[in-house]
Amino acid sequence: MRGGVLLVLLAALATACSGLPERPADGGPLPATELPPLLRYEPTVWRDLPGWQQDELQAAWPALLASCTTPRLGEAWRAFCSAAATVRPTDAAAQRALVESALRPWRITTVSQDARAERRDAGLITGYYEPVLNGARQRGGAFQTPLYAVPDDLVTVDLGELYPALKGERIRGRLQGRRITPFPDRAQIADGRALAGKEIVWVDSAIDAFFLQIQGSGRVRLPDGRTLRLAFADVNGHPYRAIGRYLVERGELTVEQATAPGLREWLAMNPARQAEVFNTNPSVVFFREEPIGDPSVGPRGALGVPLTAGRSLAVDPRQLPLGAPLYLATTHPVDGTALQRLMVAQDTGGAIRGALRADFFWGLGPAAGDAAGRMRQDGALWLLWPADQPLPVPGIP
Repeated sequence: MRGGVLLVLLAALATACSGLPERPADGGPLPATELPPLLRYEPTVWRDLPGWQQDELQAAWPALLASCTTPRLGEAWRAFCSAAATVRPTDAAAQRALVESALRPWRITTVSQDARAERRDAGLITGYYEPVLNGARQRGGAFQTPLYAVPDDLVTVDLGELYPALKGERIRGRLQGRRITPFPDRAQIADGRALAGKEIVWVDSAIDAFFLQIQGSGRVRLPDGRTLRLAFADVNGHPYRAIGRYLVERGELTVEQATAPGLREWLAMNPARQAEVFNTNPSVVFFREEPIGDPSVGPRGALGVPLTAGRSLAVDPRQLPLGAPLYLATTHPVDGTALQRLMVAQDTGGAIRGALRADFFWGLGPAAGDAAGRMRQDGALWLLWPADQPLPVPGIP
């Protein structure tokens, strides 16, 4: 089968999605002739981290301990995690002493692979959150928009298993005979026939359903008062395309207006054009239902642990080690004040590409949604890594 589908696989790779939640991208793909920038770690000291002494480390401690429960961190973190488990969650002084003695901060920078060798030490920081929708198990009344489970005929091919140079790249499609063909895109799925029977729940807003796919997970409140959680499960394999860019290119919105709140307002005022705009993004996210135990606990990220509001980041795992602590220096999207704090890399996103790119998890509800929707800030990142261990190599977990 490998030889028979080689050309199909390589063609599909050009438009393949990474298989991660599709939070908004900050730009288009690199030109085919442009190489991605090289990641560099520059040694620094704690006093050079802006706001480090003012950060309340105990707010990040639960996220750090959660990362320590996963095997993803590896042997490099064994000593630190063992010591961290003995520190009281409220003992800020002991937490700071451990972090500063056991870890070392490294400024994350990139250098372009061209004649300019341009160095960058800041990148784009966006935000995401866990929305709450209204829905029902059965279609009826206001509940007309379905959210789907993974289709039975969706096939995922890990290209790294066929060609090591393509490690981390996947394509999705479906088998037709002996060939893998593209899975239906958003427009082809819209009438419901292709995915009949895979509906998990029906919600009362097509706008909310679309933005839930961008966030990657959320909660749905049912008519009987119960709430279910929908977690990211898979995608249809088509590339994510930002609807904000589409509307800006057509003069419907300015760049400044193309925030999540601005997009929602435009869509609400133009109901007849919603399908047109939605279908410019061919990517569709599929979900799985998860129980909600403690309602104060966030959804599970790609690391497999619950996200912590204000302390979890989504990163590109091919560049930065998932599970590791990072220090972030940026600004608040609502009031512009300094936002400088210890974070933990616990999630990923299909649009989160590159070492200087991250997505800030704001938590649950409308206030979190407002901050997340407005966040498009410049930000700097530092990797905090065990002082006695070699630095991680990009692309190697």
